[in-house]
Amino acid sequence: MDTLKDAVDGLTAGGSTNHADAFEQATALFEPSSGNAKVMVMFTDGNTTAGDPPAPVAAAARAQGIVIYCIGLVGSDGVDVSALNDWATDPDNTHVAVTPDAADLEALFAQLAANISRTGATNIEINEVVTSDFVITSILDPSAGSATMLTDRSLRWTIPALGVSASESAVLEFFIRHTGADSGTKLVNESITYTDAEGNVATFPEPTVTVECDTVVCAEKCPVPVELTVEGCTDFVVVDAGDVCLASLGRIIQLNVTIKNVCPRKRVALAVILTEVGENGVEYQRGMKTLTIPAHNFPACRDVLVKCIRFVVPEDMDTSCRSGMCSARNFKARFIAHNIDNDFCCCDSVITV
Repeated sequence: MDTLKDAVDGLTAGGSTNHADAFEQATALFEPSSGNAKVMVMFTDGNTTAGDPPAPVAAAARAQGIVIYCIGLVGSDGVDVSALNDWATDPDNTHVAVTPDAADLEALFAQLAANISRTGATNIEINEVVTSDFVITSILDPSAGSATMLTDRSLRWTIPALGVSASESAVLEFFIRHTGADSGTKLVNESITYTDAEGNVATFPEPTVTVECDTVVCAEKCPVPVELTVEGCTDFVVVDAGDVCLASLGRIIQLNVTIKNVCPRKRVALAVILTEVGENGVEYQRGMKTLTIPAHNFPACRDVLVKCIRFVVPEDMDTSCRSGMCSARNFKARFIAHNIDNDFCCCDSVITV
């Protein structure tokens, strides 16, 4: 700030007032990729006498994240406060000030310098909670301070001081695992809060990850254990462990079917539809298979036996009163068969056999 003050003191006033060019020249001094705060201070009476309208240029600077302060100097033509309010960053009451004399200007400049040159932050604490779709699996050592996992979904990052003597940044990396049930683009953070001793405000991005879930089916759950105790100095114990049910029961139906009068050199398409008949007579789908039956080369038509068409019918799909494998289950099988190869040829078409 001393360098800036010396530069301002060394200026010589003269000529016209081109505010638009002033905003353009000041904006060009900033490095767009820098993470440092960008602050511009305009000392003026607000009366433009040359150049383009300054309001659009000031708005473009603010859109780049530049904070504009306007200090009104009362000249021979007064001060245009409405222009200062238009150019400065909102709210006006904290970014616009009007001073009548040099003494007030000195005090105002000192206060402004203290605000915009605040020396970093101390006693920083960041608390982060990830959404219920994720759990934190591990945390890497941060570039500054230390991080602690509070729960499987939350962490705390503390930094004693940052940016106190020079511009400084800090990075924390941690790993998460998806525990949700669905895929898609997921927001990582449920909440993130920042506090420090100086009362600074920090804005954090909202990271997302793209999740692609495998389809996983747990076929059998782990059995419920039976707890028992064998006392000391005991060689033998008898324990009644209760009942245990047979797991993953079911039946396999194997069908054979004869296709009648199949002509030579003609393949057959065969479909088999299996349904189960419930106690109320309603049919429930249990499976469908389609098969290509190879052509035979005998000189005349003949019957073709198709064997071993298998269907799996788990017992947990039984529609009757549940009694394990001891109850009878009723099924219906339907068959559809037709020739694949034929002599038909539509006009102007080419058929590959």
